[in-house]
Amino acid sequence: MAEGGTVFLDEIGEMPLELQVRMLRLLQQHEIEKIGAVNGIHVDVRIIAATHRNLEALVAESKFREDLYYRLAVIPITVPPLRERTGDVDDLARHFFERSKAKYGRSKLQLPDSLLPYLLNYRWPGNVRELENMMERLVLLSRSDEVTAADLPEGIRQALAARQESRQLSPPQVGVPLKTVERDLILQVLRDCDWNQSQAARQLGISRKTLLYRMGKYGFSREAVGNAE
Repeated sequence: MAEGGTVFLDEIGEMPLELQVRMLRLLQQHEIEKIGAVNGIHVDVRIIAATHRNLEALVAESKFREDLYYRLAVIPITVPPLRERTGDVDDLARHFFERSKAKYGRSKLQLPDSLLPYLLNYRWPGNVRELENMMERLVLLSRSDEVTAADLPEGIRQALAARQESRQLSPPQVGVPLKTVERDLILQVLRDCDWNQSQAARQLGISRKTLLYRMGKYGFSREAVGNAE
């Protein structure tokens, strides 16, 4: 069925050893054999495999064939968990939100920017699938035309509260220039937003253009700040 196309194998790390032998034959000889057939069938397909498990560790434990691992690992792509790429959270959340609105006929429902800090401070142990499911839940259960913090799962609300408590800024000392207070606050928010300028501007209550001006004023960039630390 996939001749001339692509086969996606999800969770390849869970494949039993006896099936791994057949997969190796496909990759090496470009051939499959139907049950009961006398001759093999030549196929031309691209294989993309995914797993959440450490295949190298499985190879060391003899739970995954070493030859199959090296056949599959021609172009390895590592996708970091969602908690390590918070810059994607806003776009993904709005994509799933809009898709669920269309699915359930709730075109008037709005997701306000004020809820973004809740999403950014949660660690998303279920990664993108958890975010997708939560957006669908909000669309289904929100009773008004705008999602509120009360509609969010308790764990997400608690995550933001804990983060805010841990990072509360102490009152500036007497004599500290306003410029210094502003500089430290902008830097803190940029770090919290993983240097996503649009998100940081929303949290600071300023336009992105204003934020860029302030960043230029203080010489802020991910590279510059990272090299200085």
